[in-house]
Amino acid sequence: MATIIESIAVVSRTSASIAPAVALRSSPKFPRYVGLRPNPKPRPIFSTHCIASRIASRNSRVVCEAQDTAVDVPAITDANWQSLVIESESPVLVEFWAPWCGPCRMITPIIDELAIQYTGKLKCYKLNTDESPSTATRYGIRSIPTVMIFKDGEKKDTVIGAVPKSTLTSSIEKFL
Repeated sequence: MATIIESIAVVSRTSASIAPAVALRSSPKFPRYVGLRPNPKPRPIFSTHCIASRIASRNSRVVCEAQDTAVDVPAITDANWQSLVIESESPVLVEFWAPWCGPCRMITPIIDELAIQYTGKLKCYKLNTDESPSTATRYGIRSIPTVMIFKDGEKKDTVIGAVPKSTLTSSIEKFL
């Protein structure tokens, strides 16, 4: 591969190879611009929400309304598993995941939506199987993502794979 690149470099240095390149650039079949063309009239993209948040930010300290609705599902480990999941008085949903798992990334927004939807009724947590392998082994996690629902310290239901929100909702509703 290196010899091909070196031979192309040698050929491109000769004056004979420059003439066809110049001819191609000025040819009517090919455009003169190489790469991205600058937009002569850039249009600002505004939505009603952006304008409203700009006006609100002038009058108060609120920058964006989305910050109030953002949920970060807490991560748990082997160390706090007992206190957060087993000893919990309310039902608990745990997503077993890993950072390298593509389907885990697909189901993460669904878990975030469920955490918002069931606030006060259900606790949602994430357990990284790479960082907490003993808990994953104890519950027989062989594929991820796996979502488990616990109630009164006992495993009640398991959903394996990246499934639609309706599947997880129906599993949750059984235990609320």
